Amino acid sequence: MPKHSSGLMLGLVAAAFAVIGFAPVAVADTQPQTIDEVLRAMQTERRTVSEINQEREARFRREQATQEAELRRLRGEVSAAEDEAARLENLRNQLDRELEELRTQLAERQGEFGELFGVARAAAADLNEQLSESLISTQFQNRGEGLVRMAQAASLPTIEELENLWFTMLQEASEQAEVARYEAEVILADNQTATETVVRVGPFTAFTDRGFLVSRDGTLRYLARQPGRSQVNAAQRVFNHTGDGVVRGLVDPSLGTLLGLVVEVPNLRERIDQGGGIGYAIIVVAVFGILLAIFRWLLLAITAMKVKSQMRSSTPSKGNPLGRVMLAFEEHRKADLETLQLRLDDAVLKELPKLEAGLNVVKVLAAVAPLMGLLGTVIGMIVTFQAITLFGTGDPKLMAGGISQALVTTVMGLIAAIPLLLLHAFASSTARRLGQVLEEQSVSLVAETAEKG
Repeated sequence: MPKHSSGLMLGLVAAAFAVIGFAPVAVADTQPQTIDEVLRAMQTERRTVSEINQEREARFRREQATQEAELRRLRGEVSAAEDEAARLENLRNQLDRELEELRTQLAERQGEFGELFGVARAAAADLNEQLSESLISTQFQNRGEGLVRMAQAASLPTIEELENLWFTMLQEASEQAEVARYEAEVILADNQTATETVVRVGPFTAFTDRGFLVSRDGTLRYLARQPGRSQVNAAQRVFNHTGDGVVRGLVDPSLGTLLGLVVEVPNLRERIDQGGGIGYAIIVVAVFGILLAIFRWLLLAITAMKVKSQMRSSTPSKGNPLGRVMLAFEEHRKADLETLQLRLDDAVLKELPKLEAGLNVVKVLAAVAPLMGLLGTVIGMIVTFQAITLFGTGDPKLMAGGISQALVTTVMGLIAAIPLLLLHAFASSTARRLGQVLEEQSVSLVAETAEKG
């Protein structure tokens, strides 16, 4: 066979292998040169591929058999689980029927006791709620644990639980008439806890030597602000009392509500702050006017004493108005009566402005103070109406600031005006009396001169 025919045959065989897609096999280092070698190579390749395919088919069949066995096992387990579920469902239904029968038997056997125990559980719940806010619970801790279990139990209460309910009710009733002294944990103003000696007056009031206490969730804490000094002193008297006898103290019959309201009442400084800038201005006007009025009143009182002393003396002095009038009389004694009268009138008129100095300022301030209070009232009402416009009338606290300013400034204006008016009246009356004394003495001097002449 020619060489080119052999080469062509080898190319066709190689192309056949590529198209058929047999698995790749190791290629000999030397290419087949003859038809026989090519046939032998093809037969070897076919045997190799056949063995590989048979091995793959065997492995596939083994895996298929394993999966079928696992599937049969899982189906068996599912069937068993379904049977178990059906059995449990039947058992549950049977137990439900038995439970219902037992409940029916329990209700029949309880009879009237069922209602009785229901009342006992309700009483336990009510008593536990009462104890949670009672001052007595700060002395006897954890009294409500058994009551909670009894109130929440679905079964009948035991004899011990009923006895505990009875004992707790009796203890609460008896301790309401006792004044007890004991050690308890108290929350201080800085939220620190300290053990202090507490005196408890029934369920009404509790205090230490430093002030009154309130109970919050069974824990004692000091009031945010203690009431007046007299109330604190009354508590200290009771705290320090030992032995027999009776001591007067303070009891809050509302179980702490009234004390809480008392400490929420603003003090004097807070009231003044509610008046705002107008309130401070009224205070300045009042202080200035009162000091001026008192100063002038004292000066007039001292001047009146000097005038009285001068009336008892015939020697004139420049240190008082009457003495200066008498000096004017001595200076013009030799003049005619008409001239002398005019000179004395002039001397008296010179003294009157000195006596009335500053009194007009006090009178003006007494009139200005209530007007400033009225101004604060108007400003406060404007603030109130503005709050109503922005937030409505749903929350009265939003309007409280403006109303407080309106009322406080009115009160401050009146408080400032009343003493100013009184002081002005007293000082003015003293000045008028001194003026009348000066006029009377001047007329008397002229009359004596006329009688001698």
